[in-house]
Amino acid sequence: MNTLRLYIRSMGMLLRSHLQYTSSFIMQTIAQLVMEGGEMMAVILIVDRFQSLKRWTGGNLYFFFGMMAVSFYFTELFGRGITGDFPSMVRSGRLDTFLVRPRGVLTQVMCAGADPRRISCIAVGIVALIIGSDLSGIVWSPLKVLVLIEAIVMSCLLILGLFMIEAIFSIFSVKSVELVNAITYGGRSACQYPIDVFPLALRMLFTVVAPFALTLHVPASWILGKPLYGWPWWSAIVTPFSGVMVFGFMSVLFHLALRHYRSTGS
Repeated sequence: MNTLRLYIRSMGMLLRSHLQYTSSFIMQTIAQLVMEGGEMMAVILIVDRFQSLKRWTGGNLYFFFGMMAVSFYFTELFGRGITGDFPSMVRSGRLDTFLVRPRGVLTQVMCAGADPRRISCIAVGIVALIIGSDLSGIVWSPLKVLVLIEAIVMSCLLILGLFMIEAIFSIFSVKSVELVNAITYGGRSACQYPIDVFPLALRMLFTVVAPFALTLHVPASWILGKPLYGWPWWSAIVTPFSGVMVFGFMSVLFHLALRHYRSTGS
């Protein structure tokens, strides 16, 4: 509980510090809104041109897009310490100061960054979810709401876990590993669409290696009434837990990697 209170307090201070520069914050937030709006425009154009993608209707595509956008940008909003700042901490030597403090390094890293500009991207995702839900004719129930929340939370943990791969490599290489972006940012772009529209190789990648299909697509398809892979309904509740498994595994690797950390000497 102390760790959670520390995290919430840190996020509050970081968000307030960003808001001190109001004009800069507004302009950057609008820029993020335009960028994410452009990605949603791509979905709109696909829906307008093709009406459906395999068995998925336009409303279904909006729903998948919205779930991915909300999950990914919530992670970037509250997990900036891992998703973007860690490699620079290693290069600058700032990570050294974390090692002598009476808190876990991962906790401190998580408390070290926030990106409130992502609020506009989350808003775009929520709008896409509402449109997708309406066009798909989803009949909401308490169970479906819980599955949606579970899928988003577990997808956030999955994304954090995947970003930790870059953090782990940066301990050894100092420079960030751009190949990791193919899984993180590439996964975000690809998995905005249902996984079964892709070739087998990509389906395997995003089911086994970076399991967005398990944390996001399986529950989303069940909510939409089109179960993925023909799996039973309870798979929508069970498979999202792969996100916390990935995060837990990467946390263990992260702490093992810290044993090999050597200061940059800054």
